Amino acid sequence: MSQVIYDALIIGSGAAGSFAAKELTAQGLSVLLLEAGPSIGPKDFDPSRKKASPKDINIWDRALATANGQAVQARAVFFKEWMSHLFVNDRKNPYTTPPDAPFLWIRGRQAGGRLHTFGRVLLRWSDDDFRAQTQTGQGVDWPLSYADLDPFYAEVESYLGLYGQKDHVSTLPDGVYAKRAKLTQAEESFKVAVEGRWPERRVVSWRYVAPEAERIPRALRDAQASGRLTVRYNAIARRITTDDNTGMATGAELTDIVTGRTETVRASNVVVCASPIESIRLLLNSASSSHPNGLGNSSGTLGRYFMDQLPCLAVGSFPPVPGWSKDDSAPPDPFYNASGGIFIPRFEPSSNGGQRGDFAYQGTIGRGPVSSDTPARLAFFGYGQMQPHPDNRVTLDVRKTDAWKIPVPHIRCVMRTEERDLLARQEQTLVDLVNTAGGELEFVGSPLGLKEMGKGAYPNADAFSRFLFRRMFHRSMSMGAAIHESGGVRMGASPKTSVLDPWNQSWDVPNLLVTDASSFPTSGVAGTTLTVMALTVRACRRLSEQYRSGRLRTATAKY
Repeated sequence: MSQVIYDALIIGSGAAGSFAAKELTAQGLSVLLLEAGPSIGPKDFDPSRKKASPKDINIWDRALATANGQAVQARAVFFKEWMSHLFVNDRKNPYTTPPDAPFLWIRGRQAGGRLHTFGRVLLRWSDDDFRAQTQTGQGVDWPLSYADLDPFYAEVESYLGLYGQKDHVSTLPDGVYAKRAKLTQAEESFKVAVEGRWPERRVVSWRYVAPEAERIPRALRDAQASGRLTVRYNAIARRITTDDNTGMATGAELTDIVTGRTETVRASNVVVCASPIESIRLLLNSASSSHPNGLGNSSGTLGRYFMDQLPCLAVGSFPPVPGWSKDDSAPPDPFYNASGGIFIPRFEPSSNGGQRGDFAYQGTIGRGPVSSDTPARLAFFGYGQMQPHPDNRVTLDVRKTDAWKIPVPHIRCVMRTEERDLLARQEQTLVDLVNTAGGELEFVGSPLGLKEMGKGAYPNADAFSRFLFRRMFHRSMSMGAAIHESGGVRMGASPKTSVLDPWNQSWDVPNLLVTDASSFPTSGVAGTTLTVMALTVRACRRLSEQYRSGRLRTATAKY
């Protein structure tokens, strides 16, 4: 029997994969999507799974998850036991790191990927990110600008129906919002205090999307409704296959988890959307006679320039405003906690001088239940800019394999002196912001260590839980804790220094796209998800035009 040859094969169904499926099917292409995990739906979001939130430290929930094979996933700062089935089993999906450089790889394998566990905050990047070298003299420039991505940002935002409002912040471009997002009284008080002291430091509301009521990403649902999408669940892509004569991609070899069988599927184009580390691993494992160092790796940069954002965490109270309040901006969801909070974008130097802040903070104040006479609770997570270094890279560890006998990734993501200095300033700036606004921190911590102040971390928790928190903090706040990993398959202006062209298209293999955050040349200081979605729409639309017109050549068109 002749094998079906699809117009396009997509690997992964998360932020990138779901939008790739939507765009390619909308353009009339027949699409096969491979998802390594199962199909999920409403049954997987049963509200009865949700327990009452622990008072402060969910040590026992994390211990239970660890015992069940999620020793890495349970260390994620925002891990919740009732959502543990949306994270991978680490025993089946191991990886390695240098002994002195731990990395937290937090991930999910199911329809929609990490879209079920991320904070749903969707922020635009600016030319501070796309033109890093031009703007600051550090890092590299992307081969595109904010203006190139602006219309695709708007298209995705309009499609998803974001909550937010225009704030007119130069380092955080405004988008298209369906409804306003609110701040709590405590957050409003914090905003007034911070902006009154530092006018260049802005405090704005989250820009976010509400949970999907149908539990399947809308983009994936629309692609399925087109009738042009075929989805293979529980299908692990082992390698991308290529033509020995042309070097072009021809499909993929996969293992069916349910049957254990390995087979090959065929397509005229391949779009890799597996998330950065998995995408790098797949391309490296796709080496062939035409691509001996990994698929599309003539530059030698595949796997290199891997990054995450510099993480820090701070928790405390806000005495100026006691109690708490609910945010009714978005409809309540029976499974997820309410979204909403404040975001402090990177800021420019003040008129009195000072350093530029290449970091941002996301937080909440007055959203956690406390009595009306108790100071509001506050929590912040900071994200700092990591520079792209060639020796920070993902390689294959051929000495160790996963449950399906595929070599696991070896991840090296190490801060240099300038990043450690930036992270220290990022922490101190957060302490200054909170103290100036009248807050009282209990601790601030990062890969640099844990610093307690006042009553210390979680003063109302039991002594044993506090002991374990202090003892284990360094394991939860290593690199990777930001869960904004990027790079490794970066785009660029030259095939000599990058893997992808300015359209996320492989320089070496024109019918191969990579559109997840592995394509990023820089790390940024805000979430990567909205940029991934916009890049994917842009790249897939161009690929469709090239393919349908017959213009897809063995060399990419001039940018």
